[in-house]
Amino acid sequence: MQRTCIRLASSVTTKPLALQEANAALLPPKPLFRQILRSHRNLPSEMRSLGDDYVKAEFRRHRAVTNPVHIIGFLSQWKLYLEALPASKEGEMFVGEKLDPFLLEKMSSEQLGQLYELMQATKDVWKPSQSPVPLLSPARARSLSSDSLWSVCKFVDTITILQ
Repeated sequence: MQRTCIRLASSVTTKPLALQEANAALLPPKPLFRQILRSHRNLPSEMRSLGDDYVKAEFRRHRAVTNPVHIIGFLSQWKLYLEALPASKEGEMFVGEKLDPFLLEKMSSEQLGQLYELMQATKDVWKPSQSPVPLLSPARARSLSSDSLWSVCKFVDTITILQ
């Protein structure tokens, strides 16, 4: 017992956290949820409504999750999303950013299918002045299995119901 306490005490540092470490700290779910919705106020109205609905649905789906690994992953990814949102004034054009090709390679066929269907669904809601770069090639979208497409359809139905 004493050795364990000594080992634990020695692992605690007296140095203050670095700025990056402090920024990477997770926010509790409710404050994170509220900050995301507040940051959506800076987006154009079409993007704001789509983003608000999606965030609300995701937080509702993960309300009953008890696995700490899933909770930490969920909160950390939403924190990264919050940091990526622009701090611009309402009405300014929000362009977004391109997905990293390495990230696309790591995705499963189901995730790629969901991403493709989300891209197709958002084209009707948000039509930027420039033509977007396709996230998936048509050949890759055709190669998805029927199970993946079925789950994508359920995903898109959920988004449609929320709107």
